[in-house]
Amino acid sequence: MDEEEYDAFLYRYDTQLLIDGEGLDEDKIREYINNNLIGNSLIVVGDSELIKIHFHTNEPWKLLEYARSLGEIYDIVVEDMIRQSNGKQG
Repeated sequence: MDEEEYDAFLYRYDTQLLIDGEGLDEDKIREYINNNLIGNSLIVVGDSELIKIHFHTNEPWKLLEYARSLGEIYDIVVEDMIRQSNGKQG
């Protein structure tokens, strides 16, 4: 892997999930993630009962722990983008 490819995957894990809860606030969730977790490509969308998060990070478990503190989490996907770029599955 050359340096350009490494920079593209500085944050290795593409992490996506849904949160089912009550009183969810996408702005507060976005702010928490930006201030407390390390990564990039953050997308937080939804309403007070359902939020979808997309985030590239090297520590996906931290995002999952935080999200679980807000409600039920499901449709969880954690993909290793380096393995994908090398044509490997899983």
